[in-house]
Formats: sequence, structure tokens, C-alpha cells
Amino acid sequence: MDRTEYIRTVETYANDIYRVAFCYCRNKSDAEDIVQSVFLKLLQTEQEFQDELHKKRWLLRVTANQAKDFCASYWKQKVVSMETAMSEAGVFMNAKEPSALYEAVMSLSSKYKPVVHLYYYEDYSAKEIADILKMNVSTIQTRLMRARKMLKEK
Repeated sequence: MDRTEYIRTVETYANDIYRVAFCYCRNKSDAEDIVQSVFLKLLQTEQEFQDELHKKRWLLRVTANQAKDFCASYWKQKVVSMETAMSEAGVFMNAKEPSALYEAVMSLSSKYKPVVHLYYYEDYSAKEIADILKMNVSTIQTRLMRARKMLKEK
């Protein structure tokens, strides 16, 4: 991949990758780290992409895997972010209040958040999400159904 194509890819997909990473880790800094590691993997890969859709799906799959690995790591489980510590202490206040729907989606478990994000915000079908996350289509459909039910209750 040449430099100009790489730069164009970063500019095109950075926001999408960031949003998926944020769905998993719910922390701005961690999501940014995941984005960096995904684009580093893109530089290191020798994979030839068939088209832009193939490239985007590959990037989203790598993002999901990186985020899962990060969330399962010892570091993530044992360290509390500065934002979390300050918000729990009542010091950190965000000027822009998130919507009730956003709060409800973010309160879902990490099992449901990425599926909801990819379906509603990225406009992927259940089959495409299953391909990206390497799951069965029926599993994706079940998670969407359960997430909708949870959101309706909230």
C-alpha cells in the first residue's frame, strides 16, 4: 500500500473505527489507542483488498478483535482511567450532556453494543455484521432482538 492510499484510508475510516472501538471500551483514550494499533496493522499487512468494502470490513474486524483483546487484558481490568476516577469523585463534568438513547446504548454489555452500533449507526445487515465479527447470523439477530428489548425497558 502506498503512502497516498494509506493516508486516504486513514482519513476515510478513522471515525468509523474510533466509534466501534469506543463501543467496546467506553474510554476516549483507549479507543484512540485501538485506532492507532489498527492502522499500524494495516501498514504491516500484506493482504490485498478486493475493493473498498473488503478493506472496511477488514478494518472493522481487526478493530473488534483489538478492542476485545484490550478489554480482556490485565491492564484494562486493573487500571482505572483518570476520567473515571474524576467523574466518580464528581470533579469531571462534560459540557455536552449525552442523550438518553446514547446513555442507554452505552449501558448495554459489550456483547450487545458493537452489534447495535454496526447495525444502526453503520447500516450493516445482520449477515454483514456476522461476517465482520465472525459469528453466526442467528447470533447477531438474537443479540439485536435482546438489545432492543433491553433498550425498550430502559
